[in-house]
Amino acid sequence: MPLRHLVLFCLLAFNGVAGCSKDSPQAALEKAVSLLQENLQEKRSSAVLEQLHPQFMAEQQYDRNWAKRTMALLYLRHKQVQVLALGKRSQIDPVYRDKGHTRAEVMLAGAQGLLPDSARQFSVDLEWWLEDGEWRLARIDWE
Repeated sequence: MPLRHLVLFCLLAFNGVAGCSKDSPQAALEKAVSLLQENLQEKRSSAVLEQLHPQFMAEQQYDRNWAKRTMALLYLRHKQVQVLALGKRSQIDPVYRDKGHTRAEVMLAGAQGLLPDSARQFSVDLEWWLEDGEWRLARIDWE
C-alpha cells in the first residue's frame, strides 16, 4: 500500500473516531434512534416503552398508553414487522442541548408470512429529551 494511501486511511479513521466518539451526545442520539427502530422491529414493547419519556405525546394527543395499545395491536396483527428508515437525519438542538431532533422517511410493513400484507410510508418527526444521560422519545408527529 503506498504511503499516501496509508496516511489518508489513518486520517479518515482518526476523523471518524474523533467526530463520533461513543460519548458524544450526537452519537448517543443516533444510537437511541437505531435502538428504537430495532426494538420496534423485534417486537420488544417493554424496551420501546423504556425509551419513551414519561411525558411522551404522539400527534399532540396520544400518550404512552396509546403507544402500548398500538404496539400490541400491531404485533398481534402481524407475525413480522419491518421498520425501514429510507432516510434519516438526527441533530442536537443548537440552543437547547438537552433536546434532539430526528427527521425520517419510514416504511412500516407487516407480514404473516414471507411477503408483506401491508406497508405504509410516513414522514416522521421525533423530538428526544436527554434525561439522566439517556435520550428519551418525548414527541412524535407524522404525515
